[in-house]
Amino acid sequence: MTELPPQLFDRELLKRRRNRSARNLTQYSFLAKRAFDDMLDRVESITRDFDRAMILGGGPDLQGEIQSRPASEKIGWLGQSDLAPRVATTLPHPALALDEERLPLADDSLDLVLAPLNLHWTNDLPGVLVQINRALKPDGFFAGALFGGSTLTELRQSLMSAETELHGGASARVSPLAGTFDMAALLQRAGFAMPVADIDRITVRYDNVFKLMHDLRGMAETNTLADRSRMPATRSLMLRAAEIYAERFADPDGRIRASFEIVHFGGWAPHPDQPKAKRPGSATARLADALGVKEQSAGEKAGG
Repeated sequence: MTELPPQLFDRELLKRRRNRSARNLTQYSFLAKRAFDDMLDRVESITRDFDRAMILGGGPDLQGEIQSRPASEKIGWLGQSDLAPRVATTLPHPALALDEERLPLADDSLDLVLAPLNLHWTNDLPGVLVQINRALKPDGFFAGALFGGSTLTELRQSLMSAETELHGGASARVSPLAGTFDMAALLQRAGFAMPVADIDRITVRYDNVFKLMHDLRGMAETNTLADRSRMPATRSLMLRAAEIYAERFADPDGRIRASFEIVHFGGWAPHPDQPKAKRPGSATARLADALGVKEQSAGEKAGG
């Protein structure tokens, strides 16, 4: 019997939250758009066209981003999917509602797959990468982005300190994200050729922690841990966490900082004409360098 991976995330809860956010998701998609713009930079740097492409997740408006870019001339048929059926109905056709953990994609059917900011919610990331690799034609390209482990470190620290102070212990109220594991090595394990990865660090500023939480709910990026506490955060806990956040992570003007770490990674479905790796486990190149694009430095966006 095949052993199932640990079920860290409640994907049914994630689906419900994305369904609930579907109508206004475009108002909170600035991080997905930033990640997707970086992906398009990579696609545009590749000297070939992609007849059939699929965007996994990311939400509405991404295909509109393509239309104003040179990438539109490189991509033929383009589909998009989302875990949540209500979000899928907001996407241009052809659109699919599907679970990334069980991709209904035929083998060797796509030339390009892009996955902007959705795979951090999967319980079996290596298995998903294997499925994507199988769906690609030989020499097909895959680019993904997910939130890294330093994302929302300020919020995690503030909530943990507040709960420890008030209740003598802390429960997980922010979902764990990808740590420092080598995404290039993970792609190689999934069978991708020439895997590469890099990180984009972003600081977003908000008036207070409640504005930040409002945005996270709008993005449907709140806690979906399978073993999360079923007790809602109390008013006293959130007020104390807001005080700690402001004490530790506020700028001189009083606005607080929220860190987001976007891990970009990509690789190719194997093809006999591709360069061969020097040795297993040697994939250490930065994605921006490998594809000849300029890495985007950490910037600042105004919070809501």
